Amino acid sequence: MSLKNISILAVDDDADMLTALRLLLKAEVKQITTEKNPEHIRAHLLEQKYDLLLLDMNFTSALHTGNEGLYWLRKAKSLDPGIQVVMITAYADIDLAVRSLKDGAADFIVKPWHNEKMLEAIKDIFSQKNKSSKSSSSTLLHSNEVFIAESPAMQDILYKIRKIAPTEANILLLGENGTGKDLVAHMIHQQSLRSSGPFVKTDVGALTASLFESELFGYKRGAFTDAREDRAGRFEMASAGSLFLDEIGNIALPQQAKLLTVLQNRVVTRLGSNEARPVDIRLICATNLPLQELANEQRFRRDLVYRINTVEITIPPLRERREDILPLAQHFVKLYSEKYLKPSLTLSRQAAEKLRAYHYPGNVRELQYAIERAVIMCEERTLDVHDIVFSPIEKHQLHTHAPEQTNLEVLEKNTIIRVVEKYNGNITKAAKELGLTRTALYRRLSKYDI
Repeated sequence: MSLKNISILAVDDDADMLTALRLLLKAEVKQITTEKNPEHIRAHLLEQKYDLLLLDMNFTSALHTGNEGLYWLRKAKSLDPGIQVVMITAYADIDLAVRSLKDGAADFIVKPWHNEKMLEAIKDIFSQKNKSSKSSSSTLLHSNEVFIAESPAMQDILYKIRKIAPTEANILLLGENGTGKDLVAHMIHQQSLRSSGPFVKTDVGALTASLFESELFGYKRGAFTDAREDRAGRFEMASAGSLFLDEIGNIALPQQAKLLTVLQNRVVTRLGSNEARPVDIRLICATNLPLQELANEQRFRRDLVYRINTVEITIPPLRERREDILPLAQHFVKLYSEKYLKPSLTLSRQAAEKLRAYHYPGNVRELQYAIERAVIMCEERTLDVHDIVFSPIEKHQLHTHAPEQTNLEVLEKNTIIRVVEKYNGNITKAAKELGLTRTALYRRLSKYDI
C-alpha cells in the first residue's frame, strides 16, 4: 500500500530518533513533522490534520514508566478521535503495550526498530481501514458460526483481536447479553499460539457455591458423597489451551477469593487432595456488567479485576453496529433454511427495512431467534415483513432515547457525541452523517470541548 497521502506527526525527546524517522519517512509519505516537546502536541493537532501520530512512551529521563506516553496518547485521542497512534518504546513490556492498545493506540513499536518493520506497521494500519468487506467482514469460526464485522466498530474489534490474541494477556470481554462475547472468545483462542490446545468454556455465574470448586478445580474420589472417581476440573482440562469463564461478574466474593488464589499461584488443588497441580492456561473472561460496576469493591474484588483484565474488549450492542444487521440476518436465513429443509429463502425489501429499523434490546441473539421463527413459519420463498416477529420478552426494554433538554446547543452537542461514538471517532464518516464538512465538525468539537 502507498503512503503518499499520509501526514505523520512524530513526537520523541530524542533528536536522533526524530532524525531517523524523518530520513526513513520523508520519501514515503506526504508529510512528516517532528516534535521534541509533547506539550506542543495540542498546537500541532489544532493547526493541522494528521493521519498518524508516532509517539514515544517515555519523556522524563529519570522515569521510564511509560505513563507519560499513555497520558499524551489519551490527550491526542481526545483532540482528534480519528487519529491513528503508534507508540514507540525501548522497553518491550507487554503490559505497557497492551495498556496503550486499551487507551486507543493502533500499534506499538519497540526501538531500536527495523526500518522495514516500521513501514510495515504503518502500512498495516491504513490497509486495515481500506480492506474490502469481502476479505475481512466475515470470519468463519465453526460450521454454523460466522463472526460478521461490516461495521467500523466491529472492524476495530477484529484488529484488536489480531494484535492481542498472539500474546498471553488475560482478556476481559464486556458487553450486553447476546452481543457475541462467546464468539469473540473463540476467535481469540483460534488466533492465539494455543490454538492447537483445548478451548474450555464454563458459565461460572451459574455455578452454586458448592459446585464452584469441584467444577473449576476438580476433586478426588470420596471428597463428597457423589465423588465416585477422580475428576479433573476446568483449569486442568484447559491445560495448554484457553479457559473461558463466562458471566464472571456474577460470582460471590468467597469464590472470587479462591479464583484469585489460583490465578496468582497458577496451581490448583482438587477437593479432597493435598497435591498442588500446576496449570498452564490462557484466561478469557466475560461479563455483561459495566467495568465501573465490576470495580465496585462491595460486589467484586478490585485485585481480581486487575488480574483478569490485562486488556478489555467491549462488544457494542447491535443497535450501534447497524451495518451488521442485514449481513447477520442473511447468514441466519441461510443457516435455518438448510436446517429446516426449506428452499433457499430470501428477504423482501420491506422485511429488510423492518430488520434495519428495530432497536434489538436482545442484540444478535434476538435477531437470530426472530429469523429462525420466520423461516419455520414462512410458507413462501420470500420472507416478508409479516414473517418478522420480535420476541415480546424484550419489549419492556425499549428505550426512546429522547433527550429531556430542549436547549439547541445541548441537543447539537449530544447529537455530535452520539454520531462520533457511533463511528468510533471516524470524523469523515461522522461529518457525512451530520451533513457537515470535516472543518465544520472540527469547529464544533472544539466549541463543545468534545
